[in-house]
Amino acid sequence: MKTCKLWLKSCILLILICIFLRLVAINSKQPQVDMSEQNKNEKLSNVLLEIDFLHKNNAELKHKVLVLTQRLRIAENTYLNKKKIGKGPSEKYEVLRRRIYVNTKELWYYVHSELWLLANTDKDIYPFTTKIKKNFNEHYFSLLNDIAKLENVDGYTQWRRKEYVYLRTLVQKRLRFLQNPEDCSKAKKLFCNLNLDRRSCGYGCRLHHLVNCLIVAYSTKRTLILDNPHNWEFISSGFSSLFFPLSSACTSSLDNDETVLPWPGNESVQVVNLTLPIAVSDGPNRMHRPLPPPFDPLVLPEDLSRRISVLHGDPAVWWIGQFVNFINRQQLSTIDIFQEYEDNMEFQRPTVGVHIRRTDKIGSFHKLEEYMYYVEQFYKLQKMNERNVFKSIYLATDDPTLFEEASKKRVRVVLYPEYYIFGDPKLSKTGSIVTRESDKSILNINIDLYFLSRCDYLVCTFSSHECRLAYEKMNGIQNTDTSTQFTSLDDIYHFSDQIRRLHVAILPHKSNRPLEMDLQVGDEIEVIRNIYNGYSVGTHLRTNKTLLYPTFKLIKKIEVMYFSSYPDVKISSEELEE
Repeated sequence: MKTCKLWLKSCILLILICIFLRLVAINSKQPQVDMSEQNKNEKLSNVLLEIDFLHKNNAELKHKVLVLTQRLRIAENTYLNKKKIGKGPSEKYEVLRRRIYVNTKELWYYVHSELWLLANTDKDIYPFTTKIKKNFNEHYFSLLNDIAKLENVDGYTQWRRKEYVYLRTLVQKRLRFLQNPEDCSKAKKLFCNLNLDRRSCGYGCRLHHLVNCLIVAYSTKRTLILDNPHNWEFISSGFSSLFFPLSSACTSSLDNDETVLPWPGNESVQVVNLTLPIAVSDGPNRMHRPLPPPFDPLVLPEDLSRRISVLHGDPAVWWIGQFVNFINRQQLSTIDIFQEYEDNMEFQRPTVGVHIRRTDKIGSFHKLEEYMYYVEQFYKLQKMNERNVFKSIYLATDDPTLFEEASKKRVRVVLYPEYYIFGDPKLSKTGSIVTRESDKSILNINIDLYFLSRCDYLVCTFSSHECRLAYEKMNGIQNTDTSTQFTSLDDIYHFSDQIRRLHVAILPHKSNRPLEMDLQVGDEIEVIRNIYNGYSVGTHLRTNKTLLYPTFKLIKKIEVMYFSSYPDVKISSEELEE
């Protein structure tokens, strides 16, 4: 750019010198003899006309120089922006930006909880605490809105979109490559068994076990084949009546000449038989598996870990979402059913997905108003950027009476204004414990999952497999980071077959009460749950004590392991076009 500027200045100087020399030459050619007054006036007029011409020509050249300078500046900025987009943001920047957002929410949890305790301790100060809460909420929403805008103005929006498309395309192509070997008889395979009673492990539970098997198959580069199909049965007409088969090349169970060893087998054996262990409870909201395989679903592959960590706020959720969406590749007949529902509902965005599980979750019952509180929060943020926001909800539930309840309350209750409610009460009627294994119920669950995953925000309970599946699908298909676009009324996000989920301390902490833990920078905590009052509960791995800790002083630890990197799988530019 500096070279261009020097060249332009030189050009301008050269033009001015030429003009000066031309004038000197003209004057030097004047005759040295007496001339008539008419000839003198004629010569002078010609000189003035030429000077005027040169002046106009010089002005035009200056304008061209100005335009060229502006174009060079634009070209330079475009080059720098392309260089920026190609390189992408630093990991530190992305982690810090997302940490500010999450910690702002944790601050709101803390202040909200403390004000509630204060108001219930002394009823006389209730009006005072109500006023503080109202003012603090306004600050909170404004701050959240400003932080969220950073993603749109920092110059990396295009890079993020391209990176989402690339990584999703790459993982899906690797899975297709894995599941469709050229010669199935020679391919190494992983048999996946499920030793669970269908009555104790519903559709969502079985699908998550299948996701776990596929992750193990991917990590060991073995084609996944399902064994004991009766236990895996998703629908009476078979898995392939809803979704594309896991493999179009390996459809048979086992050839007679194939050697089989139980997990973990060895690299040379052709077939490894993996039986998933049953998760067992070990205290509130905590599950452990006996003798789990080494590939925890929450662990990222080494070759992709950094790129996913830069791109997404909860990399493990994005990673699991890729496997959920590969398994849930709907048959054309299934897509037609989804499309018919979408046309009838006139589904549109923005929409908040609300999933309310009732039939087998009575122990963690939540009223409709609890869900609507967070729905209203979402739309308050939307209203800060748009004057007129169409408020809508996609309601998925196994309790059909909730549709009537929601319709009545949106008219007579002043807690929230009217909403347009998408959904179909008929889908809810098959969600009872008695009928939830019927073909109609399984199809209806998939209809709900399809629409919930396309919503802009989810309000649900993570104790439900269906809620977590919708969250995983949403993060796996969208080209933005939706890791914070949810509220769970009970549990934190977890994967049923996970071994553990870790937080690591980045700030020290001195306990203020017996129930709290001391923290040193670098301490690792196995997370159990978030209490949503500024604190979480976890087990300190150094002291092995289960205590409270301030959530904002820790961050998620991204665990990484070596997986096969599939060097034969390449991505072409055509595959990245959406």
